[in-house]
Amino acid sequence: MNFGLSEDQTLLQETMRSFLADQVPIERVRDLRTEDCPGDRALWTQLAELGATGILIPEANGGSDLSLLDAVVVSHALGYAVTPSAFLSSSVLAPLALRALPESQSSDWLAGIGTGELVFGVALTELFSVRENAGIRLENGSLSGKSMMAIDLCKADFFIVAINEETLAVVRHDAPGLEVNRLVTTDATRCTSELLLEQVVPEALIENAGPTISRMLQAGRIALSADTHGAAEAMIDQSVAYAQQRKQFGRPIGSFQAVKHMCAEMIADLEPARSLLWYSAHSFDAMPEEAPLMSCHALAHISEISRTIASVATQVHGGIGWTDDQNLHFWFKRIGMNRHLLGGPEALRAEAAELQGLAQAS
Repeated sequence: MNFGLSEDQTLLQETMRSFLADQVPIERVRDLRTEDCPGDRALWTQLAELGATGILIPEANGGSDLSLLDAVVVSHALGYAVTPSAFLSSSVLAPLALRALPESQSSDWLAGIGTGELVFGVALTELFSVRENAGIRLENGSLSGKSMMAIDLCKADFFIVAINEETLAVVRHDAPGLEVNRLVTTDATRCTSELLLEQVVPEALIENAGPTISRMLQAGRIALSADTHGAAEAMIDQSVAYAQQRKQFGRPIGSFQAVKHMCAEMIADLEPARSLLWYSAHSFDAMPEEAPLMSCHALAHISEISRTIASVATQVHGGIGWTDDQNLHFWFKRIGMNRHLLGGPEALRAEAAELQGLAQAS
C-alpha cells in the first residue's frame, strides 16, 4: 500500500505553495508585523477564492466538505510560508463547532467562512490549561469572566468561547460588555489575545458539546502539527540553500562535514514525522477512535523535533541567523509559539498516557 497524498491533494499542495510564494513573500509578512495584529482580510479573501477557507465547510453551505487531511495540506503550506492567517481558528476549529448547531443557526456563519466574508476567533485555552483568575461563567443567560491566549480574535467577526467541557458559546466581536486585549508574544505572525466578558449575551449556545469539543481539539492539534512541520521544513530548505552559497576558506560551507551532518540530521528528524502527520490527519475521518491518541502524539513529537531543527538551522546560518534582517527568526518563533498553543508536549504526552491506560486520569 502506498500511503501518501492523492493527486488532488498534491495539486492542492503545489497550488498553495505557489500562491503563497507569490502573494505572501517574507516582505509582506514583515509589513503585516507592523500592524496592530497580524493578518490581512484581503489575504483571507484570496484564500477563500482558492477554496482554502471552506475545506471543512459542508457543500450545502458553499464549502468543499473535504477531509482533515486536505486541511492539513493547506496548514502545512501556511506554516512553510509563515503566513499570518486565521486558518486554524476559522477554517479548522470553528466549522466543527458550528456544525453542532441546527442548520437554521449555523448556515450563514458557515457560508460566510467559506466565502471569506467572516473570520472566527476561538477561546479554548481553559479547556486544557487554566491560568490564574481565568475561566468563563454562564449566569442567567450571559457570560462573564476571562479567557487567556485566545486565537485570532483581533480581526474576527465572531468568537467561539469555551464555557466548560460541555458548553460552547458564539459571541459577536462587538457585543456589549466584551473587551479584547492583544497579547504581544515573540511570534509576530499569529494573533493571541486576552478576552474579557462582563454580562455578554451570546448569539448561540452549543450545549452537550463534549464530543464536539474533543473533536475540535483533535483537529486543531493535527492542523497545528502540520503548520509546525511546514515551518521546520522551510528552515531546513533555507539552511541547505545558505550552506551552498556561503563561502569560507574559498569553498561553500556546505562542503564541510560538520555542516553536512547538521543538515542531514535535521532532514532525518523531520521526514519520518511526515508520515505520522498524514496518518494522524487520515485517522480523524477514517478511524476516529484513533484520532485522540494520534493528535497528541503528532503535536508532541513534531513540536519537540521542530524546536531542535529551528535551533540547528539558525546555527547553520552562523551569526547572521540570529539577526532580524535575516528573516529566519519568523519561522523560529512560529515553531516556538505553536509548541504551546493547544497544549505543550509534556501535557500532550500525559494525556496520551491516560488514553492508553498507562497513567490515571488527572
